[in-house]
Amino acid sequence: MAYPITNVTQQAGSIIDHITNSVNVIASPENRKNPAQQILQNISIVVCAVTFFLGTMGNGLVIFFTTFRMKKTVSVVCFLNLAIADFIFTFLLIFRIVRLTLAFHWPFGRVMCKVDVTVFYINLFASLFLITVISIDRLVIVKFPVWCQNHRNPRLASIVASIVWILLLLFSLPYTIFKDTVNVKNAVHCKYNYDIDASMATSITRFIIGFVLPLTVIVSCYTVILLHIRRNYTTMSNKPLKMIAAVIIVFFVCWFPYHIFSLLQLSIKYGGKNYFKDVVLIGKHFSTSIAIMNSCVNPILYVFMGHDFKEKFWSSIQPMFENAFMEEPIQTQE
Repeated sequence: MAYPITNVTQQAGSIIDHITNSVNVIASPENRKNPAQQILQNISIVVCAVTFFLGTMGNGLVIFFTTFRMKKTVSVVCFLNLAIADFIFTFLLIFRIVRLTLAFHWPFGRVMCKVDVTVFYINLFASLFLITVISIDRLVIVKFPVWCQNHRNPRLASIVASIVWILLLLFSLPYTIFKDTVNVKNAVHCKYNYDIDASMATSITRFIIGFVLPLTVIVSCYTVILLHIRRNYTTMSNKPLKMIAAVIIVFFVCWFPYHIFSLLQLSIKYGGKNYFKDVVLIGKHFSTSIAIMNSCVNPILYVFMGHDFKEKFWSSIQPMFENAFMEEPIQTQE
């Protein structure tokens, strides 16, 4: 019976040693930050912490109500999958908070290093891909109402969402492969191990596939929808359009700076003046923080875009989500 106690003691001792080593890494002279770097690091910690609490609670409520308390519609299925992606991402922000607190030392091992970057880019692609699917769905409702009455249903939406998740995993795979743990100045860092050409290829591909093309499809869909409504004097509720438009605008504001500074960061690797390097690095830092915040904003939009917010907020949260995901009746006559 002495062996289990010994094993437990050894495991506890190894955990204490691991924490002690992490603290020593922070305190070592080579890892101390200058005041500006420390301020940026503290801002990131605050942003991640706020996003963690708001995102897990907000997206958790969306998942609960759309799963157990609301009638399944195509819109509900789409927003449920978006909330799941945001919830997973915000929940795993706890690892980033610890990493920032430990001066970028990564104590969670190689597997979690890869999981962290995979979830980050799944969230990036999930937000835009699912918004694209929702935009196409709006277009189909307007242009093909008869087909929608016969074929548009939550089961088909679930199949499309499953395909989107498969695409998300495929597009995130390169980042999973190239992200790894490396030892730098007595600390473990979770970093990319590809060369500058691979870095340029992934950044440009991410910008085109993960931003430009979906955004082009989204803008095209709503342009056609608005033209159709004006040309045919179609009477339809503008509530769903406003809801989706708000989500799209917030996504653009949150993620566009991240893509721009990611591309600008490539120029640093090819050389450049020090002041430009500092501007880009600071811009990349803030743009990443803004992008992270996107994951906790959507549930707030669902609430504030609801009808009679002040009255419903105190009576029930569920009607807000029901109103946010409301679908207008499909009109069979054009």
